[in-house]
Amino acid sequence: MPLIVFERKVRAGAGMRLDKYLHQVGLGLSRTQIQKLIEEGKVLVNGRPVKPSYTLKRGDEIYAEYERKEPLKIEPEPIPLDIIYEDDYIVVVNKPAGMVTHPAPGNLRGTLVNALLHHCGLAKADSIARPGVVHRLDKDTSGVIVFAKEKIALSNLAEQLQKRRMKKEYLTFVWGNLPLDKGIIDAPIGRDFIDRKKMAVTPLLSKDAITEYFVEKRYKYITFARVHILTGRTHQIRVHMAHIGHPVVGDETYQGRQRLSGIPHEFFEKVLEIMQRQALHSHKLGFEHPVTKKWMEFEAPLPEDMRNLKEFLEAQIN
Repeated sequence: MPLIVFERKVRAGAGMRLDKYLHQVGLGLSRTQIQKLIEEGKVLVNGRPVKPSYTLKRGDEIYAEYERKEPLKIEPEPIPLDIIYEDDYIVVVNKPAGMVTHPAPGNLRGTLVNALLHHCGLAKADSIARPGVVHRLDKDTSGVIVFAKEKIALSNLAEQLQKRRMKKEYLTFVWGNLPLDKGIIDAPIGRDFIDRKKMAVTPLLSKDAITEYFVEKRYKYITFARVHILTGRTHQIRVHMAHIGHPVVGDETYQGRQRLSGIPHEFFEKVLEIMQRQALHSHKLGFEHPVTKKWMEFEAPLPEDMRNLKEFLEAQIN
């Protein structure tokens, strides 16, 4: 990785925070990366390390050095795809559980994007690792997802997503008996302050998150529900369901593999044997076609493991 040396004498930036200034002058790093660089003592002001919040003065001399990572190279791979719909602008796919949506450092192969790049072209995006990506599904969440093949489609679909015009419906099994046949969970979601890999309901550094659920069928210890998300936060359904005491069955991260009080041990173990991942499926996706402006809806059938769980629960009734 090439070593980058940055030197600058402050003129127009007097009065700004150091981290904000470095981000605005085009250091080529995110603000979080810049803050880390400063905290590691790799940025000096007048020959001395300072804090990211340091207020710059006219004439301050900044020196920084850092390694710029080479851009990710995303390789097309001949991976089978379950394509629901495709035209010149979009491609709609039924994603299997266990497949990552797009590449990331340490996980550059075997993703849905790798497979799609082998199948067709995808629109260039701000991030080289996310060509054509409009939204994402967690690795162990299955179901319908759309990608953009052209820039005009990517821009339009991203706007629909941002303005909450894209309709997303999920099917899930959750532990316990949901309190209402129809309910709304309105609770902000942000990064967990203890485990930074997780999300949590928190008022601090969070964004609004709204989930609407409808009970499809109640079983003894488990509820089958249809869920609409009105916002698109990371792990939203999983976090919200755990927050109200009804974690998604099989969810290792958010209490879905922990036995709740009153659930028989044998029943619990059998359910987790059937459901090796979180029982969450992106069932339906609706949006306006980015070019024809026609409203379109696509569905992905319940996958085998969730069908097997449903059959097991039905058998407990009979």
